Amino acid sequence: MAEARNTPVKAAVIGAGAWGTTLARLLAQQGFSVRIWAYEHEVVDAIRVKHENTRFLPGVCLPETLAATGSLEQAVDQVSLIVFAVPSHAARSVLQQLAPLLTGHTPLISVTKGIEEDTLLLMAQVMQETLLPAMHASITVLSGPSFAAEVCKGLPTAVTLAGEDAELVRKLQSWLMTPAFRVYAATDLIGVQLGGALKNVMAIAAGIVDGLGLGHNARAALVTRGLSEMIRLGTAMGADPRTFYGLSGVGDLVLTCTGTLSRNHAVGVRLGQGESLERILADFHAVAEGVRTARAAWGLADKLHVEMPIAHEVCQVLFEGKLSQQSVADLMERAAKDEIGTYAR
Repeated sequence: MAEARNTPVKAAVIGAGAWGTTLARLLAQQGFSVRIWAYEHEVVDAIRVKHENTRFLPGVCLPETLAATGSLEQAVDQVSLIVFAVPSHAARSVLQQLAPLLTGHTPLISVTKGIEEDTLLLMAQVMQETLLPAMHASITVLSGPSFAAEVCKGLPTAVTLAGEDAELVRKLQSWLMTPAFRVYAATDLIGVQLGGALKNVMAIAAGIVDGLGLGHNARAALVTRGLSEMIRLGTAMGADPRTFYGLSGVGDLVLTCTGTLSRNHAVGVRLGQGESLERILADFHAVAEGVRTARAAWGLADKLHVEMPIAHEVCQVLFEGKLSQQSVADLMERAAKDEIGTYAR
């Protein structure tokens, strides 16, 4: 344990998907004694017996200092740090169970990239609704271009950690940093969360373009105009537009729209090739957050009167049975516009 980092003894990771498990592994390698909570009993058993998350992160050896549990109470008992990695659709339910177990000012890092469908709230807002007020200042958000498999291989990765308490963010930054995992500090909670959520929607759209075989030009245009939609919604919600040019914005957007490890891009490719959403999702163990986020993003755009044509067309393909080819045609045939200045409307 590195004394210079003043590393705490115990940390909890709530959620044992690929990303949650990867961060639990990273923390254990940093000298933390880590307990990871998993909803699935088979995941708990596999980590305990094989030191491997065979379902969500197969082939990656986990340190013996990383213990698995199916008990939230056991997971967060006397910890100095909590990482929350539960999919957005289950976040509120798990947070409601966690709330009575958290009474202090334990730092909490949310790595969930999504928007709650029913309420249209970002994850930090859901946390503020469910956790005690004493916890609110301790809520931070980690996001950025970071495929779990590459982090586990020790490949260079850079992410953003945002929180309202700058001193806390700096402390957590020092706990998480490794020679291969670089963490930048930020204060824009809204922008960092929106970037992490909306890029999944744009990745589905980029996948559709690739599935239709429309070429690199079309994908580059899609990514660029997708970024403008993210900035428009972020600005309407009070985010700093500059955040979307950073790691949690354009960085994560480029990764998920082009990387072969992106689940959301893979969903889009198969949609573009004519497969049904039901069949595609049946093949996935892990959640493709962009499917749920698309509906929530369009709900926010409608509520705030923000123009988001790409997000709208993704919803049409996902939920209304619209053909991918027709959605692309409708986007291309929209009325002519100026490029500069469209971020604000």
